[in-house]
Amino acid sequence: MMMNTMPLNNDIQMPMLGFGTFLMGGAECEESVLTALRSGYRMIDTAEAYGNEEAVGNTTQKSGIPRGELFLVTKVNFRSYENTRATVEASLEKLKTSYLDLVLLHWPFGNYYAAWRELEKLHQEGKIRAIGVSNFDPDRLIDLIEFNQVAPAVNQIETHLLCQRRTEHEWMEKYHVRHMAYAPLGQGRKNEMFENPALVEIARAHGKTSAQVALRFLMQSGVVVIPKSVHKGHIKENFDIFDFELTADEMAQLVKMDTAVPMIGNPENPAVVEVAMKW
Repeated sequence: MMMNTMPLNNDIQMPMLGFGTFLMGGAECEESVLTALRSGYRMIDTAEAYGNEEAVGNTTQKSGIPRGELFLVTKVNFRSYENTRATVEASLEKLKTSYLDLVLLHWPFGNYYAAWRELEKLHQEGKIRAIGVSNFDPDRLIDLIEFNQVAPAVNQIETHLLCQRRTEHEWMEKYHVRHMAYAPLGQGRKNEMFENPALVEIARAHGKTSAQVALRFLMQSGVVVIPKSVHKGHIKENFDIFDFELTADEMAQLVKMDTAVPMIGNPENPAVVEVAMKW
């Protein structure tokens, strides 16, 4: 099955579907990543804050898949922004690779300007193929672009049918920043999402699950998705979304599900910030 890709603003091709590893660790993480790789995934998303880079590195190395076929994504935690170079070098070692395909700044907290400029240097040195951000609202994103040399290639934000980030997407498109969705299956809002009558009916019409249609909707909207699961069946199911296409009418029905309210990734919500500060 052919993996769809899209070009970043530096012409590097990035897969439109990847595998997320949030809240995974140890043997569970290794087994899940191995299942994902065997199912066809080639982009693996991890982060310093997840504490599982070593498990991901162990698995990608053991998989036998050539490094050039993989797209490895990690993130620098905001508490490490003053030590970005050392953090990235530690990630390289844990992931058992000489370069990273994409490194993101995890949140717009702390001294992210200093961190960004260190990422620019690492990018120029060839240790990172592309650099980007996560959880940045459009105002912070534009500010970062205007006062630095390299524009972020990606902004990874909470995005799913109930929080489609259509306004944010328009701003990212304007500034040539790719939109990557974490929690694309809604995380804590799965039941609310999957029981939507329109989604259920569209899934039935295509012989697919609600989760597969939810992911397909985002991909057809130009959004990169990184679903996560520790269940082998779901991991394989989430990859099986390249053999059907939603109609314009179906897409329009699903747009109506948008509440435009992020639940996890809202850096303007003090309660969310308080939780993030515990990382």
